Amino acid sequence: MKVVIMAGGKGMRISSVASDIPKPMIKIAGKPVLEHEIRCLRDQGFKDIIITVSHLGNVIIDYFGNGSKLGVNIEYYFEEEPLGNAGALFKIKEKLTKDFLLLNADTVFDIDFKRFVNYHRGKGGLVTLFTHPNSHPYDSGLIIADNNGAVLNWLTKEDDRPTFYRNRVNAGLHVVSVDALNVSVLTPKIDLDRQILKPLSGTGKMFVYDSPEYVKDMGTPDRYNLICNDFSSGVVKEKNLQNKQKAIFLDRDGTVNKYVGFLRNVDEFELCEGAAAAIKKINSSGYLAIVVTNQPVVARGEVTFDGLQDIHNKMETLLGKDGAYVDGIYFCPHHPHKGFEGEIPELKIDCDCRKPKSGMLKQAAENFNIDLSQSWIVGDGENDVLCGINAGCKTAFIGQDDRADICGKNLLHCINKIFERI
Repeated sequence: MKVVIMAGGKGMRISSVASDIPKPMIKIAGKPVLEHEIRCLRDQGFKDIIITVSHLGNVIIDYFGNGSKLGVNIEYYFEEEPLGNAGALFKIKEKLTKDFLLLNADTVFDIDFKRFVNYHRGKGGLVTLFTHPNSHPYDSGLIIADNNGAVLNWLTKEDDRPTFYRNRVNAGLHVVSVDALNVSVLTPKIDLDRQILKPLSGTGKMFVYDSPEYVKDMGTPDRYNLICNDFSSGVVKEKNLQNKQKAIFLDRDGTVNKYVGFLRNVDEFELCEGAAAAIKKINSSGYLAIVVTNQPVVARGEVTFDGLQDIHNKMETLLGKDGAYVDGIYFCPHHPHKGFEGEIPELKIDCDCRKPKSGMLKQAAENFNIDLSQSWIVGDGENDVLCGINAGCKTAFIGQDDRADICGKNLLHCINKIFERI
């Protein structure tokens, strides 16, 4: 599989860090960002690379040459006139195989590309987008997808968005079929997102690949400094899903949001004081933040799956406004007790996912390669503690429970005590 790396941007927002070299040549941990990308690809067997260059492109060409020093083969396409961030793709189309990786040269990442590509092949679409939550969804483009991962809508920054939305952002890594380029674009400059990818929304031919792995744009000095710190602390490499992950599992009602009994209406959802700050601490720690919640209101017929999604969208929106995000949400819609008016019979079962059973944690562990023995669960109910014990996790309880490893007065207090201990 070929890899196309787009390296033609000027990087105006980060010019205070380096203005005399192309943005992809800015160094992190002693090496250019683009070199980190190439090494990550090479180590996973992706060695056939085309780099599109423009602004100060000779600096990139002189540094990497044909790629032999790094054990890869590099070709270049030099844009003499700006073609937009996708115009060069049409100039090199004949060099591309059926599927290829399409990456931005100014993105810092360390991901399991084979896992990404295998997911794309399993879906059989034209394009798969690497998507993730971030700390600023309110000013990012958002991707709306169905339960099968097919993209329904692509909301760019200038588009109107719903009041509450899932924190799912395109990270700038793509697997693309060359057939996706069989479109007629008449403008001299071509925008990848708006003219090539966004029109595939709603066609069933473009999918999302949600992953918590490390992918960050170093577009501003502040983000650059943050990424440098993450490199030095080892967070970037550790978050590759080839490595075992650590997670802090969070109960929802009474832990992340205020307890109101059975929460049936999105208007009743309100974050607990300090919850966003606590989750933000998890985000910066290298641990995954994953919500695991029993929602018997679905089996009882009191909340639909769409209604539950609305509630979770509100949670993600409110957290995002405070710079926090969750890496995953798992819920159990079942309830073992029958006989309620309006109940959903097929959901009235004794399942393996309802806490205190550990099914949700085990599913997350399978999806994200999590070492449960190095992970925690925080909750305000006996079932949360028992669930953690059953899964082999460490436990933190909001309140007092002698069976828990840690007790605290709220989520933030528990998270602080966890990080004091580890």
